[in-house]
Amino acid sequence: MKKIEAIIRKSKFEDVKQALYDAGIEWFSYWDITGLGKSTEEQVVRGQVFKSGYIQRRMVSIVVRDLNLEKTITAILDSAWTGETGDGKLFIYDIEDTYRIRTKESGPEALYNKDESTDEKKSTSLNNEK
Repeated sequence: MKKIEAIIRKSKFEDVKQALYDAGIEWFSYWDITGLGKSTEEQVVRGQVFKSGYIQRRMVSIVVRDLNLEKTITAILDSAWTGETGDGKLFIYDIEDTYRIRTKESGPEALYNKDESTDEKKSTSLNNEK
């Protein structure tokens, strides 16, 4: 399992969100952040232009199973890209374990909702074997 943190432009958030949904990633966290970088942004306040070293961005945080890692990275890179300075950063971390509090499941199974019809078929099949 991996944790992906992406710092992206606020203006690209909707594109990234849609790309993640299209890739089958239906749950993630995000929040607004402010950072410092080499580049500066111009902000217009009441008709006056101010240059700021403080850069407004959005942080997206996702924990994925290994089999979803590449498609998640590709979705973010492709949808957040403008080709200009300040597109952001992507970080990948190893996750040792994860737990679903409600069911106490652990490991990769705790990251997704199993198809209940599949579980029902398995239990029906087990009952028929008895």
